[in-house]
Amino acid sequence: MSALSFITGVGRSKPSSPAAPMLSRSTAAGTPSSSSRSPVDTDAMADRYSFPSDPSANPKAIITGGNKGNHYRFTILTDRLIRYEWSPDSGFEDRVSTSALFRNFDAPAFRTVDKDDKLEIITDHFYLEYDKKKFSSSGFSVKVGSDVWRYDGRSYGDLGGTARTLDGAWGRVDLEPGVLSRRAYAVLDDSKSMLFDADGWIATRKPERIDGYIFAYNGDHKAAIKDFYRLSGNQPVLPRWTLGNWWSRYHEYSAEEYIELMDDFRKEGVPFSAAVIDMDWHKVHIPGKYGSGWTGYSWNKDLFPQPEKFLKQLHDRKLKVTVNDHPADGIRAFEDQYKEVARALNHDTSHEEPIRFDCCSRKFMDAYFDVLKVGLEKQGIDFWWIDWQQGTRSRIPGVDPLWVLNHYHYLTSRRNVKTIERPITFSRYAGAGSHRYPIGFSGDTQISWAGLEFQPEFTATASNIGYGWWSHDIGGHWGGWRSNQLTVRWVQLGVFSPILRLHSTKSLWNSKEPWNFESYPAQIIKDFLVLRHRLVPYLYSMNIRAAYDSEPLVQPMYWNHPHTEEAYHVPNQYYFGSNLIVAPITSPDDGITLASSSRAWLPEGRYVSLFSPHIVYTGNRHIQLHRPLDQIPVLAKEGTIVPLDSTRTLSNGTPPPEEITILLVVGKDAHFNLFEEPPTSSHRYENPRDDPRKNFTSTPICWHQKSGQLTIGPEKTPYSRYHSSPLRHWKVKLIGHTTTKAHLEKLASGYKVTEVNGSIEIDLGPVFRWKPHAPFEIVLGPELQLDVLDFKKQAFDRIHRAEGWYDDKDKIWNCVADTSSGSLQERVERLHHLNGVYASLKNSVMEVWAADERAEGTAFGKEIWTNAVGRGEEDWDDYVLV
Repeated sequence: MSALSFITGVGRSKPSSPAAPMLSRSTAAGTPSSSSRSPVDTDAMADRYSFPSDPSANPKAIITGGNKGNHYRFTILTDRLIRYEWSPDSGFEDRVSTSALFRNFDAPAFRTVDKDDKLEIITDHFYLEYDKKKFSSSGFSVKVGSDVWRYDGRSYGDLGGTARTLDGAWGRVDLEPGVLSRRAYAVLDDSKSMLFDADGWIATRKPERIDGYIFAYNGDHKAAIKDFYRLSGNQPVLPRWTLGNWWSRYHEYSAEEYIELMDDFRKEGVPFSAAVIDMDWHKVHIPGKYGSGWTGYSWNKDLFPQPEKFLKQLHDRKLKVTVNDHPADGIRAFEDQYKEVARALNHDTSHEEPIRFDCCSRKFMDAYFDVLKVGLEKQGIDFWWIDWQQGTRSRIPGVDPLWVLNHYHYLTSRRNVKTIERPITFSRYAGAGSHRYPIGFSGDTQISWAGLEFQPEFTATASNIGYGWWSHDIGGHWGGWRSNQLTVRWVQLGVFSPILRLHSTKSLWNSKEPWNFESYPAQIIKDFLVLRHRLVPYLYSMNIRAAYDSEPLVQPMYWNHPHTEEAYHVPNQYYFGSNLIVAPITSPDDGITLASSSRAWLPEGRYVSLFSPHIVYTGNRHIQLHRPLDQIPVLAKEGTIVPLDSTRTLSNGTPPPEEITILLVVGKDAHFNLFEEPPTSSHRYENPRDDPRKNFTSTPICWHQKSGQLTIGPEKTPYSRYHSSPLRHWKVKLIGHTTTKAHLEKLASGYKVTEVNGSIEIDLGPVFRWKPHAPFEIVLGPELQLDVLDFKKQAFDRIHRAEGWYDDKDKIWNCVADTSSGSLQERVERLHHLNGVYASLKNSVMEVWAADERAEGTAFGKEIWTNAVGRGEEDWDDYVLV
């Protein structure tokens, strides 16, 4: 049985029958003709110049002044967030910037002390002192807690944010600052950001003006991020399908080859929701007089002779389609649309001069979207993968082409919401505020363990600047070396990442089809890709939470434990949603235990391993987590609910589940609100500051620990529209609890109760979804607890599995099992000092011996970890964690 069946209980997804044809959208018969419509297709034009904003601050929150005119302005947005401005020309900026869309906050309580040469602003959280001159480190300071910030013209956030790209990265890259800090303050300098005028078009700042924000949150990280979202706008809700698997490869696919590949995945039982076609969709091998083939907008008819047919075939397979766009070289004379775009721009075509890409021209951008791209979208391209790699400069200083591309692609995508369901783009990070334009493309990483090791931290710290939806090249893009283990571990990380998109470069040897690997890793990869789609009910609910509760899916540990020092020293460990903790494996196995390990810190509480539910951990300490290749450390705290799509056969796309299995971790009360898209085809663009929960279907799931009662529903559906079926099949799986199986069989008579690998599953059958039916209720028993860990069994299994000397196995086992050979402390120390035994094996055994404080004979509180890679005692660098 697959390790993943411990969680899902349904084993692997079986191949589905061929998908029924979908209703096709209106498509063009080939490239759109210029004679059939006006140069700019105004009917297809989205209002890309309109977006929610409220940039002018509350006058009651503003303090301004200066000698010989107003040269400074402070805006007290909250009692912990202040905007500071200095202007040599007595003018201040009230337009939207890329970082700040909403400055009109209710004025907080504050007081001022205004003297001839000094201004003081005081709230309950900060003390600002200013000499009324041009900002300087000696004349402008803010005291927050015991820390003092002095103006230096730079952003500051020492917990890191994210970076524009991972292109070419072998491992770690430098991160731009976020708005969180170990110090009591963080600073966002906004002086050079691009602006938008009232008509929605881009604008630039007056030179020498200073504009910035001080976040005085003194370790209250979640409050800081929440107010950052208030200032900059929330993350949008993603369409449900984005949370499934994406296929991508830089490869010269033909239409037949690509469709055959998608059908092969279906036969293997591996679902996908998005099909990515890299740059070879367009003409690449062009005459030298036109330059390189990197940019293109005309289908390569040698590979795709009937583009509309090809795209429809993908849509019939329930796949959304995106294609690569390197826009830097503009529109050249070989393009099918060249003359049409030229006519819209009054461009002379007599000498085949190229139409230069010009992000600073509104007329060009209109033609780019409404002449060049609209016809391709009508053919069936759902959204665009913007692959801008040419830096931050344009012909107008201060205008970053990537910002222009991201902003207007996202807004223009509103014209396609009937197919993509919600606005979306797919592009690199442009700076603070980029979270409003998901999804992020992190660039072309090299294939290395160092690249994998950095990626969890990179993803988590991005949340420190509100950026929650990175899509990485899972498995790495290019270079490096082939490794079954590396690929498996990267896919596992991808499953527990915001977006899972497999990708690879052009190579005979480098592609991510599971069947290209040996049978064991291939099956693990397939199992985890199936698991990703089973997680969609959980992921989509976390998607709603991210958009409207200011809680990104992936969060560094210190977000929830800001005053615990240990939380700042596990950069690769993170929260995945509300209650799951992931400590991914980012190194190869040691060749001894046949497992790899990660060093984790567990907050206070009790946790169960989702992939090894026999193992329960007591928290409030560091611990080494060892896992074989088919498992990743994912821990759930007592009082956790995770809904899974347990439909036996998963199909492409992410349809509403026919059957849901609730993973329930008993021991504490638990509540989960399952959000789903409503049963209607009506999707609309919403103000990101609105709370749209009323526009989603929600099903409350509650566990009452004291009474042992589980309730499901009733489902609340907007618009008084219900699903076609009033029933849905439910199961509940008690993860890590088996001790009351016999009692449950009596208590839940009439329901099928089974024990599966450290958990009990109760098949609840069909349950009514909505009122007038009352919530479904079932009593499973009061005060259920996680099973006490049988550490001897777990230790025996690990010693037995390990490769090594049989005599060493006896020595290790005697330390754990022979209570007559010394006190517990003596046996722990004897294991620690066993000469010639690999540290990895000793640590693996110590993990389970010390895991559960409730177990009789546990080494909890007395554990000693050995930090070494060799067998000799001289290699040991010992440390004790109690």
